[in-house]
Amino acid sequence: MTISYKGIMSDIIVILVILAIVSASITKIVIEKKKGTKCIGCPAGGTSKNTCGCNTHK
Repeated sequence: MTISYKGIMSDIIVILVILAIVSASITKIVIEKKKGTKCIGCPAGGTSKNTCGCNTHK
């Protein structure tokens, strides 16, 4: 039985990329919540309004 190091390395790279994306997302959420942003994904989330206008569809 032989071990393919090429396959293992590609798996490790994929896992590291996924971990980097998840870590960056969590960091962004934490930073925005510390700023007091109500709706992180909303363009008006950083404004001084108390509520986010993203969910108000007519």
